[in-house]
Amino acid sequence: MDSRRTDTLIAVGSLVAIVPATYANLSWTGPYERPLDPAGLALITIAALSLAFRRSAPLAAGIVAAACGVVYYAAHYPGVFAAAPALASIYTLAVLGRRGDAIWLALGLAVPVYGLMALSSDDPAAGNWMMLLSGWLVAMVVVGEVTRGRRAYLHAVERRAEAEAERAREAERTREEAALRRAGEERLWIAQELHDSLTHSISVVNVQAALAMELLERRPERVKEALAAIRESGQEAMHELRATLGVLRQSDPEGAEAGLSGLPRLVSRAEGAGLRVAHTVSGDPYALPPEVDRAAYRIAQEALTNVLRHAGAAAVTVAVAYDRAKVVLLVENDGEPGTAGPGMGLIGMRERAVAVGGCLTAGPGEHGGFTVRAELPSGAAA
Repeated sequence: MDSRRTDTLIAVGSLVAIVPATYANLSWTGPYERPLDPAGLALITIAALSLAFRRSAPLAAGIVAAACGVVYYAAHYPGVFAAAPALASIYTLAVLGRRGDAIWLALGLAVPVYGLMALSSDDPAAGNWMMLLSGWLVAMVVVGEVTRGRRAYLHAVERRAEAEAERAREAERTREEAALRRAGEERLWIAQELHDSLTHSISVVNVQAALAMELLERRPERVKEALAAIRESGQEAMHELRATLGVLRQSDPEGAEAGLSGLPRLVSRAEGAGLRVAHTVSGDPYALPPEVDRAAYRIAQEALTNVLRHAGAAAVTVAVAYDRAKVVLLVENDGEPGTAGPGMGLIGMRERAVAVGGCLTAGPGEHGGFTVRAELPSGAAA
């Protein structure tokens, strides 16, 4: 219900209450009361109906109600209830924060009424209810101020609650966004792990299968070696896949921690696939942070896979150099440039290096072939 309709109902209700109460002589203002006639009834009606504008025009409504009250009592009409609309207007002004207007309106009603009583030839009679008017005027101002303060307090509490709710919603959105970001990072990690491990094994299988088909006609006795290499590569792929899935299930977190300690085995598999690999280590090896160690291994694995797939039977150098600040991984070959289109291998290697705070360069070597060089920070080990 809107405020104008509410105020109209209050105005009508006050009129309905004041008129019967006045006719019933529920209050007394002295021995000189005169019967309520149409003029007095009109004053009560105007004063009561002014409350319909108590919030839209509170001061004007209050002045009308107070003026009607002063005229009503100056004419010695009966009862004190004609002052009720003016009291309601004073209360409304105080609630709306217009304390000064409320006080002036109270004085505008009290001074004429008490002035008339003071100028009367007789002293106020005992039991005259108009003697209580000053108390009611003060009470309306005080109650209005208290109500305004309480409403302001409740409004502040509501605003604080809304702000806290908004912060909670924002925190929830932030948590959801963080969860989505972590899920995306985990999916990327899974894709990289599966790409690096399975692509290498499948490349070895492809090379060995092609070799077996060629040897089947010329040197059947060597087919068994090629098939054994295929079997070993398949088992290695299964092992790495099982290790990766173990991390996802939180049941075998150690299995997927591939690191530079597994580089000799990786070199051996590349040699078994027909590459000539020279593996060198310089500096004093030390334990790298797990994420750096794994990134170095995966970069070497992907680089060797690219040699198998694109460079043919090439000579490869895999060099690892340790110093206090970083570890440098170099994989270079002297094979012919491949004809394959761009793939995710180089992108994945660069992402792995950047993810641990390092860098990676890849491109044709100075004397032909292709070179991959990764510099990875040693972290706490430095």
